[in-house]
Amino acid sequence: MISVEHVSKNFAKNEALKDINLRIADAQTTVLIGPSGSGKSTLLRIIIGLIRPDAGLVRIDGETLNSENIRQMRQQIGYVIQEGGLFPHLTARQNVSLMAAYLGWTKKKIGDRVSELAELTKFPVDGLDRYPAQLSGGQNQRVSLMRALMLDPGILLFDEPLGALDPLIRYDLQTDLRAIFRELKKTVVLVTHDISEAAFFGDHIVLIRDGAIVQQGKIRDLTESPATPFVTRFIQAQRTALDNSSGARK
Repeated sequence: MISVEHVSKNFAKNEALKDINLRIADAQTTVLIGPSGSGKSTLLRIIIGLIRPDAGLVRIDGETLNSENIRQMRQQIGYVIQEGGLFPHLTARQNVSLMAAYLGWTKKKIGDRVSELAELTKFPVDGLDRYPAQLSGGQNQRVSLMRALMLDPGILLFDEPLGALDPLIRYDLQTDLRAIFRELKKTVVLVTHDISEAAFFGDHIVLIRDGAIVQQGKIRDLTESPATPFVTRFIQAQRTALDNSSGARK
């Protein structure tokens, strides 16, 4: 579905991505994981065309992403960021239906699709005419998911969508998201810095450090056959942090 070929990107003197080669499989969830500043969000933004690489290219279904086709290609991609990115002056319904209205969908088609998505994402129907400030963080992320799904794209990109949520809401949304991914069979790319979240969602996990891919594969490949000492340290550090957090709560 997505092919990243020899992609590099510099910001001033900072080499954000270094000759990245990655194939993202159709109808699976690929998780990009790594420490802060590793380049995982930059890679996601290059895939959707928000940032242009200095070298290399991205192909989607065999078609190279470029300035001429980027608008049309983006209609095939749903994008969800950490805090939702909703327009505060629009209701949930208006946020979800914005692109469909722009493309000339009929009111009935828009209404039917919004109702379908509200049911799919377990979003309360009475919340559709509320503004983002009147909704909880978890509800806003469900609205963002509905907006990403509105045009029924084949690809969904998530940039740490659950990072700002409290643990209970995050757990519920993780469970619902994974069920949605499996039901719809979309091609999903999800960015996180949390190894447990990567293991929960990921059919394929890509660990990035300093702009380069360190290791990729199943979670057991990283835990049982680490490619470098950094892979071991990264996983152990997260487990230690989780253990310490659990101990502090007791």
